[in-house]
Order: sequence, then C-alpha cells, then structure tokens
Amino acid sequence: MCITLSLSSKPCIGVCNGSLQSPKSMVTTARTEVITAPKRPNTFPGLTKQGISDIDLRVQEVVRRQSWTNSLVGEVNCRKPRFEPMFIDDAYDKCRNICAEYAKTFYLGTLLMTKERQKAIWAIYVWCRRTDELVDGLNAEYMSPAVLERWEERLQDIFEGRPYDMLDAALSDTVCNFPLDTKPFRDMIEGMRMDTRKSRYESFQELYLYCYYVAGTVGLMSVPVMGIAPESSASAYTIYNAALYLGIGNQLTNILRDVGEDALRGRVYLPQDELAQFGLTDKDVFSRKVWSSLMLYRKILDAIEDNDYDNLTKRAYVGRTKKLLTLPLAYTRALSKPSLYLR
Repeated sequence: MCITLSLSSKPCIGVCNGSLQSPKSMVTTARTEVITAPKRPNTFPGLTKQGISDIDLRVQEVVRRQSWTNSLVGEVNCRKPRFEPMFIDDAYDKCRNICAEYAKTFYLGTLLMTKERQKAIWAIYVWCRRTDELVDGLNAEYMSPAVLERWEERLQDIFEGRPYDMLDAALSDTVCNFPLDTKPFRDMIEGMRMDTRKSRYESFQELYLYCYYVAGTVGLMSVPVMGIAPESSASAYTIYNAALYLGIGNQLTNILRDVGEDALRGRVYLPQDELAQFGLTDKDVFSRKVWSSLMLYRKILDAIEDNDYDNLTKRAYVGRTKKLLTLPLAYTRALSKPSLYLR
C-alpha cells in the first residue's frame, strides 16, 4: 500500500477546532473526512476499558513526549553527531532529489516552507518511502520479520545519532532540530508488519487502525516540523488529532483509488463485511465488478478539487446526470482486460 504525505502550504498548523468523526462506512468516511468540519468523535475502534481509544492514547502519548522533549530544549532527544557541513548538506540534497522525483506535487508544496522545515520534511518523506518500499518495493520478495526488526533497530540508531547511511544522517540531524518522538515512526513500521501478515480487513474498524499505522502517523510526525501558531486557541492535542485524521483520510482515499492495483498484489483493503453487505466478494473485486462505485467516488474527489478545496463552505457532490453518464463507462471498464491503474 502506497503511503501519501500531505501538508499545508502554510508553515504553521492551528486552525482546526476538533477531530473528525469516525463513521461506520469506509466510503462515507473518505468523503466525510475531506468535506465536513471536524467533530469530536463519540467512539473509536479499539476502545479500552476506560472508554479511551487506542488511537487517542497514542496521540496523548506523542503530544506529551514531544512537549516534554521540547521543554528540555533537546537535551534528551538530541544526540547530534558531528557531521561535516558539506556532508549533511549533501544528505539533505539527496532527500530533496528523491522527493522531487517520486512526489512531484508534494515536493512543490514543500517549496513554500522555510528552509529548515523543507529539509526536515524531505528527510521524513524519504524515511517513510524507504519504509514502505520494504514491503512494496522491488526487493519486497525478500521481506521477512527479521528485516523489519532490523529496520526498527536502525531507527533507534538514527534517533541516537548513529546513522547507517547518508539518508539516515539527514533524519538524525532533523530529530535534533525538531522535537520528534520515535513512536509515530515505530507505529509506521508496525503498519508494514500488518501488510506482511494480512491482506484482508474484516471490518472498517480493522482498516481504520491500519490507516492510522501507515498514514495517521505521518500527521503526528509532521506537526513538530510544521509548528503550532502561537496565537492558536486550539490545544496541541486538538491539532495533533486533526493532523492524524488528515493522514487517515488521505489513506482511505488512496485505498479507493488503488483498488485495482492492490488487487493485482492479492490485497483487498475494502472491508469484508461491507462488501458482503452489498452482495460482493473478493472475487468481484479481482474481476473488477466495483467500477461504478470507484468511479463515482473519484468524481467526488474531483469535485472537491473543482471547489478549490473549500470543504467548509461548499459541499462536493456528483449530480444525477453525471452519475448516469458514468454507468456505461463503468460497465465497459468492467468488461475490459485488467489494468494496473484506474484511469
């Protein structure tokens, strides 16, 4: 599953009033998380006995740790190795080039940031990409639990100032310049473990937790770099929650976009119980009998773009005529030979 990083063109985050509601349906959530204003959720997957969700606990822990680290002015978090200035500049340049090559739109957004934020985001992007490629890259066939264990050990080395290579060095330098905690990075590795252990998700709750691991964590990584506006009336917890749900919303959108590509890898991320609710099975996904749903929801995302991403005052929707005109094309696609990408 491809991981997508998202960012705002503004250098600080501090405009969100709450966290997004966790709805029952995956398809509804993909739309809700990019259309509606944030609302405080009543329930989450994985509730503890105290009624606090696993995801909420992760956010609280990260906020607490990163605030604690920041208050100590880097004394605990930073064991900064002594890099030659030319070496570390080259390391960041390599990260920049990778970002520019593989995430062109994302890279353009980083150009609006300050120089120090740019470098940090490039370093984080490259680490996330390398982590994802362990499972989905060219050498994925050699993947084993031991590989991820070693990668996690290597992450600890990065945070303790012992980088393995130049790209690791960029992240080592970044964690000394910004109050980043290891937990979101470790949780992303756990998401990769999920990809190696399972290729189906029985319910939206299971899928939601997976989306937290592989994408919500990116939001938690990004807040310390993007910063919180001093004048913001929102709490740090609220802002971290908003960043987390943005990542989850992006991942749900990717899942809708990549159903065909994931099916070719033998993976079905669409919740099994929701497929069954509509009389569908994995076989229907592999034979591409869900084209109409995929194409219509993609048009909703197009409508959001047409609205200049104004989710607060405009509602993105697909009109009845457009829906009807889409059906013949969806039917034609369903009859055609398999293709790796939705077009």
